[in-house]
Amino acid sequence: MKLVRFGAEGKEKPGLIDSSGKLRDLSGIIPDIEPRYLSKGVLTKISKVKPESLPLVKGKKRFGVPVNGVSKFIAIGLNYSDHAAEAGMAIPPEPIIFFKANSSLCGCNDDTITPRNSKKLDWEIELGIVIGEKAQYVSKKDALKYVAGYCVINDVSEREFQLERGGTWDKGKGCDTFGPVGPWLVTTDEIKNPQKLDMWLDVNDEPRQRGNTKTMIFDVATIVSRVSEYMTLLPGDIIATGTPPGVGMGMKPKPRYLKVGDVVTCGIEGLGEQRQAVVPSRVAKK
Repeated sequence: MKLVRFGAEGKEKPGLIDSSGKLRDLSGIIPDIEPRYLSKGVLTKISKVKPESLPLVKGKKRFGVPVNGVSKFIAIGLNYSDHAAEAGMAIPPEPIIFFKANSSLCGCNDDTITPRNSKKLDWEIELGIVIGEKAQYVSKKDALKYVAGYCVINDVSEREFQLERGGTWDKGKGCDTFGPVGPWLVTTDEIKNPQKLDMWLDVNDEPRQRGNTKTMIFDVATIVSRVSEYMTLLPGDIIATGTPPGVGMGMKPKPRYLKVGDVVTCGIEGLGEQRQAVVPSRVAKK
């Protein structure tokens, strides 16, 4: 299934995308797409509902974050071998784990707000994992059983904040609108092999990132297993799994960063596409 939350910010309703690509209203079945509905058992019950029996939603709608009530927004750094080579950095022996603030979460096509004093605004197309079952110390062999589905994430980053102001990476990763997710949550039955997905990102229709999840250093199962050693993963938690080469910071002969007026488009095979316009600094709506 492709599960979505559609509507104005803060007033989203649950929906699904049918086989013909049309949006159906799921609010007669569940009140929202939230952690308690992400277990395999509940998702299986929802999947038995005939899409044609659900109300058709007409007109263009905003897509919000496809899961409400996210408790943690986790990210994995430097997780593609070709990106590590681009950055001139050694392949990490253990997953690099950091957090993006939950307040950075936004819809897939919402504007990217330039932070005050930003100089190095960058992009990162990433495969997102959505946890469906509570996970503690899970083995790599069993790890995928705890995954509800996958989604597209743009791990928007401010490189000066991240790398030049001391402390952790979190400074440059958690600004408002730095976490567009979606358009939808695609359940695991539709993604048979998460390690074989093409990825792309363009800026103003110019190709920037081209990659495939096969070049991940730590695959999805390893990530879920390793992260569950350090913290309890709860239903609805989102993990961004790293980015392939082509980020602005790594461009030659010199880095190229986003500026106001730029438009970022990106997508992952089978998981949909995103579009963000870069806008001037302002206070984000909450």
